Order: sequence, then C-alpha cells, then structure tokens
Amino acid sequence: MNDDTPSKIFTQNVWHNNPIFIQILGICSTLAVTNNLVNTLIMTVGVMLVTAFSSATVSLLKTLIPRKVRMILQTLIIAFYVIIVDILLRAYLPEISKSLGPYVGLIITNCIIMGRAEAFAQSHGPLISAWDGITSGLGYMWVLMAIAFVRELLGFGTLFGIRILPESFTPWTIMVMAPSAFFLLGTVIWLTKGAILKKERSK
Repeated sequence: MNDDTPSKIFTQNVWHNNPIFIQILGICSTLAVTNNLVNTLIMTVGVMLVTAFSSATVSLLKTLIPRKVRMILQTLIIAFYVIIVDILLRAYLPEISKSLGPYVGLIITNCIIMGRAEAFAQSHGPLISAWDGITSGLGYMWVLMAIAFVRELLGFGTLFGIRILPESFTPWTIMVMAPSAFFLLGTVIWLTKGAILKKERSK
C-alpha cells in the first residue's frame, strides 16, 4: 500500500507514528492544560486546525518560498493561524480563552506543527497535507484527552465540569498539578509502545 494514502496517513499519525507517545512532541501542553477536559478539547482542536491549515498553506506556497528562509516563513504562516484561533476564542469562548492564558499563543512553538510542515507539506499536495495535519492533530488530541480524563476525574471528581464522583470523594491534589501529567504521559508511552512491540513480535 502506498504510504501516502489517506488511510495509511491516518493510521501512522494516530497510532504508529503518534506525535506524543512515539515522536515525544507537544509535551508542554500535555503538562499544562490536561487537568480539565474542556480546556484540553479546545486546545487540541486549535492545534489540529492550525496544523491542517498551516500544512495546506505551506504546500500551496512551497514552490514560491526560497529554501533559505522557508522555516521563517513557515513560522509566520503558523503564527497567522494561531492568531486567528486566539481571536475566535477571545470572541466566542472568553472564559476558556482566559483559563488557557498564554498556552494558545504557544501553539506557535508546538513542534508538531512545524514538523508536519517541514516533513510532509514541503513534498506533498495541499489536500493530502491538510489531511496529514488533521490526523496528526487527532493523534495529539486522543492522548491528551485520555490524560485529561484521568486528571479531571481524580483531581476534581468531574468530567467536562459535571460531577461524576460522589461529594464524599476526596480529590487527589496531585492530579491537578503538572507532575501527574508527567507520570501519566510516561504510563501512556510505556503501555502503547509495549503494545506496539508485542504486536510486532507476534508477526
């Protein structure tokens, strides 16, 4: 099967070459925003959209961008879309924008976005590059949502702000602190890489 087919790209980005537990990218946001499912969802959707539109734009302009300044221009393209996301959040979701604080702006520095622009969009067409960006964002999203699920449930007793555990439940304070994200991420990496290796050995 061609490595550039949509199904192969989806499988690679969501599982086999996941940006979080395989490439170990985007760790800052993993530690910062994953104690709340709503914030995590908004943040990951923002990253997914920025990655998709940035990759498509880089692909469209790749023949016009001089090689010596391509990374500077890629950063400008990414910044343009991040600013749009930030403006939309401030306009329509001001409370979430306020709680995310500077982390929306820091999407610009997310290695996943630059990595896909440089590794994929520079050598592929705009539509498949956009799909690569979307699926990379989905791979990023499901890992962060899984971590946020555990952290919010045990840290606050809620999911998406709705109380799930009884009032008598004593919240785990460690779960709302950054170290818990670090250990949960390590657990996710350990379990998923173990599963991948086990499957490879069984072939």
